[in-house]
Amino acid sequence: MPYKTIYRFFLWLLLLNSFHLPVHAQYFDITGHQKRVHIPFRMIRNMVVIQLKINNKGPFNFIMDTGVGLMIITDPQLIDSINIPSKRILKLTGCGEGDAYDAYITSTLRVDIPGLTSYNVAAAILKEDHFGLSNYAGMPIHGLLGYEFFNNLAVKVSFSDSTITVYRPKDEHLFNKGQKIPMTVEDHKPYIETNVYMPDGSVKLRKLVVDLGAGHPLSLENMVDSHELPKKSIPANLGMGFNGPVNGYISRINEIELGKYRIKNLISSFPEDDSSKKRLRENRDGNLGIGLLKKFDIVFDYPGHAIYLKSGQNFSEPFEHDMSGLEYYAGGDDYSHVIISRVEPGSAGDEIGLEKNDEILAINLIPTAKMSLEQIDNIFKSQNDRNLLLEVYHDKKHDNVILTLKRRI
Repeated sequence: MPYKTIYRFFLWLLLLNSFHLPVHAQYFDITGHQKRVHIPFRMIRNMVVIQLKINNKGPFNFIMDTGVGLMIITDPQLIDSINIPSKRILKLTGCGEGDAYDAYITSTLRVDIPGLTSYNVAAAILKEDHFGLSNYAGMPIHGLLGYEFFNNLAVKVSFSDSTITVYRPKDEHLFNKGQKIPMTVEDHKPYIETNVYMPDGSVKLRKLVVDLGAGHPLSLENMVDSHELPKKSIPANLGMGFNGPVNGYISRINEIELGKYRIKNLISSFPEDDSSKKRLRENRDGNLGIGLLKKFDIVFDYPGHAIYLKSGQNFSEPFEHDMSGLEYYAGGDDYSHVIISRVEPGSAGDEIGLEKNDEILAINLIPTAKMSLEQIDNIFKSQNDRNLLLEVYHDKKHDNVILTLKRRI
């Protein structure tokens, strides 16, 4: 699994614009007369994960994602366990020439998050799990929660204490000390316009989705075919779409403006343009991902058409990309096996002969079974020229190898 958790659910976005969902608005509201509700979350590999129940079953782990317009259940086993009274099957056609997939649209579900009440919330359920989010996270992931959570309330995501705080919009004074940035909501997703400063000295006004479900700091689209890719860039696998890997490049930009904030030397993804994706792409130039957003405490105020930013504890930390060239996931029933899924050609991992399906057993004598995938991510981004002792299961035998991290961008 690559730098970004999942590139974007192009098909589901198309589905949401073309399929007739329940006629009543889908939303959450605060239960009773409370002014705010606090919801703890876990930060897992640049994903904001909360627990919720569905139809009195659970708890289930859901990723908060402002980039999707409908609640999505990615674990097909929930089809039977949550007792859905009725569902309609759809045949979904992915980008390009790939096979079609079956999915369900459910009837209204009862979605329980402590302190909140759901209204008319339905979901799309994939009949098969094509994305492997649980393996990517190293823990069970059951789905994604998007627009219906954000559309009726003001939602503050505080990365400093891993808490989501939900307000009624009339209590705007509770969070208006942050930097206010105008926002529009189009096709169930939040957009801002901002200036991006490129390495060649040009300044580009870009329309970006504020995408809490994207793992990267920034993605800029429509720039590869137009020959605007920065000269210093590396080819990369940017994520997984319905029809396989999404290819592109990783580079750095000089600066991006977010109100009064100027974020410099920012890592950005540049996906390759594809004619089939262009047909599905909204009128946008890219997205801001959690790799950048987590430097702030951020409030999404959909009813007030604004976001609010306040710099967090890690605001000044530099942006680093993976220096190993390894992509990996958690395998086994208990997610305790770290399995390599891809090795970037010419990278540090490639130079020492690591291959797809090798297992990383230990790093510097510490068993990987005792480490989270995020801890491993941080080690592999830690320091240029750092030497790491890896114990791996390679070619049907145990090996000890020295991996020297190499900053590639």
